Amino acid sequence: MSVTVPTTDSRIHWLSGDEIRRRFVQFFAERGHTIVPSASLVPAGDQTLLFTNSGMVQFKEVFTGAEKRSYTRAVDYQRVLRVAGKHNDFEEVGRTPRHHTLFEMLGNWSFGDYFKREAIHWAWEFLTRELGIPPEKLAATVYTTDDLAHDVWRDEIGLPPERLVRWGDFAAGDEKNWWRMADIGPCGPCSELHYDRGAHLSEGPHCVPDHSEHCPRWLEVWNLVFMEFELHPDRSLTPLPAPGVDTGMGLERIASVVQQVPSNYDTDLFAPIHARMRELLGHDPDAFEQVRFSYQVIADHSRAVTFLVADGVLPSNEGRGYVLRRILRRAVRHGRLLGRTQPFLGETAQVVIETMAEAYPHLLERRTEILAAIEREERQFNRTLEAGTGHLEEALIPLTSAERVVGRRDEDLLPDAPILPGEVAFRLHDTYGFPIDLTIELAAEYGVRVDLAGFQDSLAEQRDRSRAGTRAALSRHAELQSLYESIARRAGDTQFLGYETTTADGRILAILRDGIEYDELTGSGAAEVVLDRTPFYAEGGGQIGDRGAIREAGGGSDLFTVEDTQRVVGTAPAGLIVHRGRLHGRLRVGESVTTEVDAERRTHTMRNHTGTHVLHRAMRNTVGESARQAGSLVTPDYLRFDFPLDRALTDDEKRAIEAEVRRVVREDRPVTPSFMSMAEAVAAGADAFFDEKYGERVRTVRVEGYSHELCGGTHCRASGQIGSFVITGERSIGSRMRRIEALTGEAADRLLAERSQALERIAEQVGAQNVDAVPDRIAALQEELREAKKRLRAGASGGIPRPRELAGGAREIAPGVRIVIAAAPYESIDALKSAAREVRDVLGSGIIALGLDAEEPQIFVTVSDDLVARGLSAGELIQAAVGPIDGRGGGRPAMAQGKGSRRDGLAEALSVVAERAGTRLEASG
Repeated sequence: MSVTVPTTDSRIHWLSGDEIRRRFVQFFAERGHTIVPSASLVPAGDQTLLFTNSGMVQFKEVFTGAEKRSYTRAVDYQRVLRVAGKHNDFEEVGRTPRHHTLFEMLGNWSFGDYFKREAIHWAWEFLTRELGIPPEKLAATVYTTDDLAHDVWRDEIGLPPERLVRWGDFAAGDEKNWWRMADIGPCGPCSELHYDRGAHLSEGPHCVPDHSEHCPRWLEVWNLVFMEFELHPDRSLTPLPAPGVDTGMGLERIASVVQQVPSNYDTDLFAPIHARMRELLGHDPDAFEQVRFSYQVIADHSRAVTFLVADGVLPSNEGRGYVLRRILRRAVRHGRLLGRTQPFLGETAQVVIETMAEAYPHLLERRTEILAAIEREERQFNRTLEAGTGHLEEALIPLTSAERVVGRRDEDLLPDAPILPGEVAFRLHDTYGFPIDLTIELAAEYGVRVDLAGFQDSLAEQRDRSRAGTRAALSRHAELQSLYESIARRAGDTQFLGYETTTADGRILAILRDGIEYDELTGSGAAEVVLDRTPFYAEGGGQIGDRGAIREAGGGSDLFTVEDTQRVVGTAPAGLIVHRGRLHGRLRVGESVTTEVDAERRTHTMRNHTGTHVLHRAMRNTVGESARQAGSLVTPDYLRFDFPLDRALTDDEKRAIEAEVRRVVREDRPVTPSFMSMAEAVAAGADAFFDEKYGERVRTVRVEGYSHELCGGTHCRASGQIGSFVITGERSIGSRMRRIEALTGEAADRLLAERSQALERIAEQVGAQNVDAVPDRIAALQEELREAKKRLRAGASGGIPRPRELAGGAREIAPGVRIVIAAAPYESIDALKSAAREVRDVLGSGIIALGLDAEEPQIFVTVSDDLVARGLSAGELIQAAVGPIDGRGGGRPAMAQGKGSRRDGLAEALSVVAERAGTRLEASG
């Protein structure tokens, strides 16, 4: 693919991407801006977004007034992902010089502080003085009716009319120079700065700023958004409590200007990835240019998957994991287009980590996890491609008699070429994850065209089915969220008192039912109540919300049963808290009430929450630091902890984890909550988790000398209050994700007591002398069972002869004297004796010697009375026979038995019986 080359300018000095980022932050920090760390790509507490798609996401509730910060000016660099929703650049990635899935947004912010004039002046100063961009190379656009911004650019900055353009009409649906984060939320007019890449790139009179996506001359580099309004689901606008500024400058774009290269992909932010791929493929610069599109896709997607995994997202078939899987597989697909069939994304991800680690040190900290996750998924997809190719070829071969021609393209096919039905292509895509572009390519090599329209129809039908149920739900959620935010602006934050008490007096600020606000509500049924202050803990940090009651002031009759508590706006410990439950009487806005949390339930929950913290540290101490929390659930009844691991915990590991948790419980370590800034918490080594939203000021919980986590939950005062701890289960919940469940306190005590009682019953049932003897007794019973089964199998196959058969096989060892000798796996010695009696009934006079074939062999001998009278003794015969089986024995003249330990000597022992009997009879005449 070709790229347009801008005019170079010797007045612009080359700066690395790292240096541009550093200078930007320093520039605004010197102007009173607080440096705010980049948020995760996973937006915490915002159900309207799949990913952080702009720098404004972490400040959204500051603009709406739902969240307060200690500063009114901020500067940051934010990692951003745009692959879904309004801001979706996925299909353009690699095709243009500017589009990316992941990029960095440099931003400066004003929360009710400075406004348009300062924002414009500082942007101009940074570009022209700090980066050295010639003023005549810059142009600006403003919203059609934004006279203030227009006048600042014209009269104070001095932009000439030909480099100052008005665009946009939001009411009419034209959103040029109007910015909004999503379908609802903060929005407002904006002013964009564009860089002139050279008149030689102009494509005619339409080539003016803000058409830069369609004309290569102008490159948008910075967007100054003036947040003045909140957008509601019906597209109505209401003024924000305090107007603010949200600016965003793409680091990759401004780097292409400062480094004077034709494409973002030619900057030092991407070039090292290209270089590694060229090494793997053996491509020279000319070969690279011929396949630049695929190189750019791989470079972009390598960055995206690296950051997504670092932020806790793992490949899956739904939600964020599905997006990650899709990005990764597109990169693998383009690697194959370049001829690379062996895994390579681990190599490019390693380059991303090395390139970006200065600004994002967490990439280095999680290097092992990142590379392992990417390499596993790539191997799995390679297997998927192999399986899908086989199924596709099965569908293609019956359609054509033409030979396969590798490299033949779809556009090379004749108009009457056979067609692969769209539903077949869709089935491959849906069932095997087989990319449609690969289906088209492989089909073309067989001389077959794909019904792409039919594929798109099948895909659209599936999307419609999946979205039909969620579209209405999302709309209802947006409307309800808008109502909550309006209440928060009017009423302010709910004061949470639950760290110190479980009872408090409060005043009713709002009553809701079915998304409608009431001044008064009477009777019964579901409802929601907002109070000015509450001891009820709102669900967060994995801990479920409190339950309890709202009563008449002073503790009178119950008015409302609280079944759940949620924070619907803001972040802990501030924000708007809603009590959900059932009405029993009359509630009126403005009235005072008394609230009481179910204290016993809260106590059980506290044990489980502190237990979860201790479990987390014990897990990482035992399995490794990679076993960090990926999710948790803390209830009064049990705790649940999710962690990444590609195997089950061994029994030894589970025992070690239990033992360590119990040790910490016995040590009764103090549990200390503290409030501090986020930066202080990170510096102190506190663990934070991606699925939680943290404010500027955070609460940490420290188990002294053991664990330290960011947490807004309720906890024990010391680890000893956890009481008992028992792991009840550990299992897989998805690809490379495990879940462990456990009990603490009284629930653990009950489980241990039940297990002890069950063991005592087992001891009695198996005949063990005491509980300690149960394992040995069970082992003995198991051995007996194995032997019994073996004998039964042998009996079923003829291994145990019938008594008449034995009698019929008697042989004569002296004139008129017969003997029966046999060995078999009888069920028991009693069964053997019973068989001997039956043989005696048939045989009459004679000697019977039967052996029990077992690990501990036994011999039983009987002598008929007439032979006993001739001096023959069964006891004497047994004593002579037990030698070969290393045994002992004895008995009476007519009957005796012996037992030994050498199974392989049983046949010899029975032969000794016959020999000794024959010798004795000969001697007696």
